Amino acid sequence: MSETRTNLFDLDRTAMEAFFVAIGEKPFRAKQVLQWIHQRGVTDFDAMTDLAKSLRARLKELATVDLPEVAIDQRSRDGTRKWLLQMDGVENAVECVLIPEDKRMTLCISSQVGCTLNCSFCSTAKQGFNRNLSTAEIIGQLYLAHHALLADGRDGGITNVVMMGMGEPLLNYEAVMRALNIMCDDFAYGLSKRRVTISTAGVVPAIRRLHEDTDVSLAVSLHAPTDELRNELVPLNRKYPIAELLDACRDYVQEHNRRRITFEYVMLKGVNDSLDHARQLVKLLRGIPSKLNLIPFNPYPHALYECSDPATIDRFRDHVVSKGIVTVTRKTRGDDIDAACGQLVGRVKDRSRRSQKHQISIQNLTGTIHHATR
Repeated sequence: MSETRTNLFDLDRTAMEAFFVAIGEKPFRAKQVLQWIHQRGVTDFDAMTDLAKSLRARLKELATVDLPEVAIDQRSRDGTRKWLLQMDGVENAVECVLIPEDKRMTLCISSQVGCTLNCSFCSTAKQGFNRNLSTAEIIGQLYLAHHALLADGRDGGITNVVMMGMGEPLLNYEAVMRALNIMCDDFAYGLSKRRVTISTAGVVPAIRRLHEDTDVSLAVSLHAPTDELRNELVPLNRKYPIAELLDACRDYVQEHNRRRITFEYVMLKGVNDSLDHARQLVKLLRGIPSKLNLIPFNPYPHALYECSDPATIDRFRDHVVSKGIVTVTRKTRGDDIDAACGQLVGRVKDRSRRSQKHQISIQNLTGTIHHATR
């Protein structure tokens, strides 16, 4: 029966208002239901006591509140927590990761079942690709983690969200945007846009569309200072080379006086970690308000790379910092439960050829964006 009903987790406030108007109710019912679901954690319509009994009865007929199913809940020795969430029975599952700090609770959220981009250093890429997640499946990750924290006595719940889990968020644009709307809605999670970050491998048309649609923080997975090397590490670069990507980044921060863009750079031993690479990177980022995150490579079975040694990472960082670029080395968290950056694998029933799916995704997105911006 749930297949014929509307899953309210799929609806941001605008869509929720339209839903209630369509069934003859006032638009303000959307705010009430958003608060019940996302802030109070109530998914039983009968428990939504400020709704008329007749409306509660109608909602049971017309709507549902369906969450992803938790298959595994793991805790690392450093406090990191990872959930494996089933999406299609036992065939597909994604992972999301909670990274706790003293004053911050950051949730790393997935946007796709698998990934099409095939970055050579990423464990997720080896799993193949099945499909995009729905808005309900994306926001469901936040709901589960947020209310798990509240149940554990952490009053603030989730404070920060990073779309850095499985998948490329900008290749699932519409569903991700609706999820971002819910995250930042004062009647849902009320997160500041400064505390929500989308990470992309460089889908340039979507970056250009993004700066028209939202003001969330942007992180770019750069990983190399030259097209030749980045083509090997991030195959998407063959479609959108570095110069084109950085032009979009400049526009993103300048047109609306945004803050810095965060550039992610995984440290691969003997591959991209020399002082020459550091010098090239400094030239590349000159003039772009930016912050650089150096990410020690996190190994996984059959990985093609090794992590740069600490002295090499420090030397690379010190050179970049000396040229005025804010640079930090990311602390590895949750590696004992394979929850560190680049280690998320989930469970993916790969239903298509990666290269073909990659090209179709890029072409479809580009066409959609060109149509939307004409």
